[in-house]
This record gives sequence, structure tokens and C-alpha cells, in this order.
Amino acid sequence: MRLDHPVLQVALDFENLSRAMLAAKEAVEGGADWVEAGTPLLKSEGLDAVRELKKAFPDRRIVADMKVMDTGAFEVEIAAKAGADIVTILGAADDDTIADGVRGGELYGAEVMVDLLNVPDPVARARRVAELGAGAVCWHVGIDMQMQARTPFEVLQEIAAASPIPVAVAGGLNSESVAAAVGAGAQILIVGGAITKSPQMVEATRRIRRAIDTGEAQATELFRRYSGAGIREAFLKVSSPNVSDALQRQGAMHGIVAHLKDPTVRMAGPAVTVVTRDGDWAKPVEAIDHAGPGDVIVVDAGGGTTAIWGELASWSAHGRHVAGVVIDGAARDVDAILELGFPVFSRFVSPNAGEPKGLGEIGVEVVVGGQRVRPGDWIVGDLSGVVVVPRERAQEIANRALDVLEHENRVREEIQRGSTLGTVQKLERWERVG
Repeated sequence: MRLDHPVLQVALDFENLSRAMLAAKEAVEGGADWVEAGTPLLKSEGLDAVRELKKAFPDRRIVADMKVMDTGAFEVEIAAKAGADIVTILGAADDDTIADGVRGGELYGAEVMVDLLNVPDPVARARRVAELGAGAVCWHVGIDMQMQARTPFEVLQEIAAASPIPVAVAGGLNSESVAAAVGAGAQILIVGGAITKSPQMVEATRRIRRAIDTGEAQATELFRRYSGAGIREAFLKVSSPNVSDALQRQGAMHGIVAHLKDPTVRMAGPAVTVVTRDGDWAKPVEAIDHAGPGDVIVVDAGGGTTAIWGELASWSAHGRHVAGVVIDGAARDVDAILELGFPVFSRFVSPNAGEPKGLGEIGVEVVVGGQRVRPGDWIVGDLSGVVVVPRERAQEIANRALDVLEHENRVREEIQRGSTLGTVQKLERWERVG
């Protein structure tokens, strides 16, 4: 495979062909060179997806991301017959599978790209598959790995320097990172979500194309992945429903209501946990001194109806830059709390306050709104409610929630163009049978 200039390949990882075709049209208009029928699309729609793409874009190379693992010649041949110019085989496949796939492709004018996803020694494997006749290799950081904020750049330059055939790269590329990928030696830039999840795909593709051609990153706030100190920033970009969806519709506290005057306010931070008795406000107030900036105080008051939190506690927490408080019990002084703007969530509101008896503990596991909360678990809240994220999954779920938001942004755009949610998602087709 000989390439005269860096290639932009758009990856169509959709489940419905109609949406994939719309995305392909806009991406090609924006400057995409190659069009990929992604693995989810092939599994959902079969090789008809390749046939339709080839019919619609006869002047573009069509990539069938088959991820072949066995029967190399047979699977490459059927993809080539459907119109694929390039077919992917996994680098973990046997040498004979790759060599057989190359021979099968030669019969129908198709080339093989070997995907190095999870290959232990990608540099050595790139050299070997070139010997077997592969046209290109792809250094690929999968979506699940991207959710842990992994990027392809650590190994890319080494593979590109060692590979005698063109190197493709895939793994969360956007308009900021594609220029770095070209600089590291990649000749085929595979971009999925940064194009296909964009509300304006033509312009998104043009920005990426510009970054590839000029070698200059095009700044964006979208399609990034976060780690470390950036986790809070990520959670504050998304909604509690986004987080619940990322947790596969889990983690939501039940019966806990937001007291927020500003609908744009969002709360996110690690939990400082408290257990107390109904009406005993000593430990919740003491927890303010235990909490650091950005922490969320989470109080198990047994669902009691006597207030254990009010205006003065809110002012105290606000002064220490606590992110908010969640109470499985009652709060009061809601008018003053709303005016202050400090995020408070509680099961009940009551003017009655109890006494500071000092019963209970700080820093223990609690159950609030039906959800187990451990110290350090992440708490995300807004007007839709509160969600608990296990601390060991915080980085992953923050990135998955961003992915949910990005998908929703694109669906919203399609609806605003005149479609409906049912039509966009093809609901009747995907209803469970039986």
C-alpha cells in the first residue's frame, strides 16, 4: 500500500445503517478520504453496509472493519465481493490466517490491514505481518481502554519507525491529537466519535482535516478523555442521567430531592460519609471540619423527618469550599440555602431541628437513598437527582458519561433536523423479541 499523503478514515461505529450513511455523507463532504464500516455496523447490518457505502461513495476506499480472527481468505473474500477495498484482520490471529487473508484479497483487489489491538509486542508483530503481505497495520487503543484515559501515543512512534508498511492509528483521536499522531509517523488517521458524535459533522471533519494537513492542533473542548485531577472537571460537564447511563442505569439515589435555585448548578466530589440519628446534627456539622475542598458530605440520618442541616451549616460548608451535602433525612432553611446557592439534597424538608447529641460516626460506610456509599466514592448531583460512582471506577465512569453526552448531542441534532427519537434509534427494529 502506497500513500502520497496522510489519510483521514472515518469510522462508522453505528448500529443503524441509516445513521451511518448520513454520517458518511457529511464526513466525506468535510474531507474524509476513506470510509469505514465499523465492527458494530457490520455486526448489526451485515455486509449490506459495505455494499451501500460503496454504491454511495465509489470514489472513496471502503474499509470493512471485520476484525477477522479465523478463515482469513473466506472472510476477506466475502467483504471484497461486497465492495470493500480494505479488510481488517486481528494481529492476534495466526500467521496462516493473515497470509491466507492476503491471498484471498489479492483475488478481488482488496488489501489487508492488520489491527494490533492488545498485541503484546506490536513492533515485532508489525514487522511480521508486513512479511506476510499485509498492506498496513493499525495501532489501536480500544474504546474500553480509552475510558481509562489510555492513548495510542506511547507506542505509536516506535511502531511507525519500525514498520515497513503504512501505520494507521485509532483511539479517541480528535482535532487536537491528530496532528501529534501525524508527527509520530501515522499515515492513516482513523477518527470515529470526534466526527460521528459531533452535532456538525461536516465542520468537525474539516477541522480534523485541517489539523492533519497543517500539522497544527485545532483546539476543542469536546471528545477528550480525563484522568487524575481532571475527573472532577469531567463529572461537572455531564448530568446525573449521563452518569447513571454510564453505570448501565444504576447508582441513582431514590427519594433524594435537589434544593437548587440555579438549574445549571452541578455537584461532583468524593464522599465524606456520616451516620447519625434523626434530629442529631452534631456529626453532620463536625463533618464539615473533616471535609476538604470539593468533597461532598453524605449523611445517613435514617430517613428521619427532623432537620439535621440548615442555613448556618450550609454557610459553614460553603466557606470551606465543600461541594455539597446529601442527606437521607431532613433539611430546613431552604429559602436561605437557595439564596446562598450551596447544593443541598435531602429526602425531607422540615422546620423542626433536633439537638446536637453527638451520636453516630464519620468516615464509615452508609446507605443513602438506597445506595451504598463508602468514603471516597464519587457523588454527582443536579436537578435530576444524585448518583453514586464507586471510587475505583470514577475515572472510567467519568469518561463513559462524557461518551453518553456526546452521543446525545448528535441524536439531538438529528431530531432538530426534523426526525424523531423513535426514528433515529429504530426502536421497533431493536425491541426485544420474546
